[in-house]
Amino acid sequence: MRTDRKLRVATVITRFNGGAGQVALNGALALDPSGYERAIVTGGVGMDSRTAGDSPVKEVLYGDDAVANAAAGDLTPQAYKAGMEIVQVGPLVPQISPRDDRAALRTLTRVLAEGRYDVVHTHSAKGGVIGRIAAARAGVPRIVHTWHGFPFNEFQSWPRRYAYIRLERVAAKHTDAFLAIGSETVTTALRLGLATPERIRLSWPAVDVDAYAAAPGSRAQARRRLDLPLGVKVVGSIGRLTFQKGPEIFAKALARLPEDVFGLWVGGGAMAGELEKLTARLGIQDRMRWLGHRDDVADVLPAFDLMAMASRWEGLPCVLVEAIGAGIPLVATAVPSNQDLVLSGETGLLVPPQDPERLAGAIAHLLDDPVAAARMAERARERVGGWFSPEYLGSVLDDTYRGTSQRPYQA
Repeated sequence: MRTDRKLRVATVITRFNGGAGQVALNGALALDPSGYERAIVTGGVGMDSRTAGDSPVKEVLYGDDAVANAAAGDLTPQAYKAGMEIVQVGPLVPQISPRDDRAALRTLTRVLAEGRYDVVHTHSAKGGVIGRIAAARAGVPRIVHTWHGFPFNEFQSWPRRYAYIRLERVAAKHTDAFLAIGSETVTTALRLGLATPERIRLSWPAVDVDAYAAAPGSRAQARRRLDLPLGVKVVGSIGRLTFQKGPEIFAKALARLPEDVFGLWVGGGAMAGELEKLTARLGIQDRMRWLGHRDDVADVLPAFDLMAMASRWEGLPCVLVEAIGAGIPLVATAVPSNQDLVLSGETGLLVPPQDPERLAGAIAHLLDDPVAAARMAERARERVGGWFSPEYLGSVLDDTYRGTSQRPYQA
């Protein structure tokens, strides 16, 4: 692969939203346009890829058509506005579907071959497996994958976990280089033998920390905008309403806290209806607000006195870095790779997953000791340093895309 000219890079991801989508977008934005031509290849919105009612649906949409067909909360419009090529592959859907998965592999192979890309960089579990195999079949010279964590975890049955590990091993044979979000992700990959050491590099999500720094008066403005009562303490969290993120654990923890503690959750998802019912059963409907998806997270964060993450498993959430930028103290579950940012008692507090009582206790401790909480928040900001900047990620990607490590299997 020639490296003395602009490289054509295609970022492949199933769902271009959430934390993984933001990491992928930030990575593409961090590339110098003078050295790269950037494309985003994303999946469909979840309907059958062949028909929608009586109207046929194209398997592949480009540019304006792809942006218009993006799901709510999708980051495609931001990428398009930044001058990136946009491709939507209809059968590349999040849910397991043998028929769609075969169609996605076939269609994606064609799209990547026609695009004549020098590098294909995949993200997410399903997009990562199908995308890397398709890229190898298309003859793409260099294939890179980012592990945001792994699709297998301790909460799955062993047969399902083993199946995911086998799929990752198959895809790894077609991967020249890996970026691993968080140190625990690197450790797990090496322990499972998913790749040789020279093909793995530790990476961090890129966040413009200064963009989240709270301006004078922003706390009061954020609370007025959200119509919060005067004098309350606010515990917030950000994430999709899914089993992984533990929103029901967050609600149960809030129910154990005094009446002057309010809960805010930014993010939507499949559990929304179930959580509204749980909130009513717990008797906290007057002080627990599910805000749904929002595009103004930087304006909402200053309303928080504390950020509490109840996740059962994680990669390394961008929202933790965003909260650190805003000076918000942290409580998070002791799961990979939260501990890269939350050092127990130093930059925040860690609690066991699936334990509302311990989560409530840690929240209460920091709310009752604002001096200690502020000290931890300041140390967390010092720890972030320059490693999480877009400029640093841009240099990491440049090194990786133009690197010399090679996949063990050449199609």
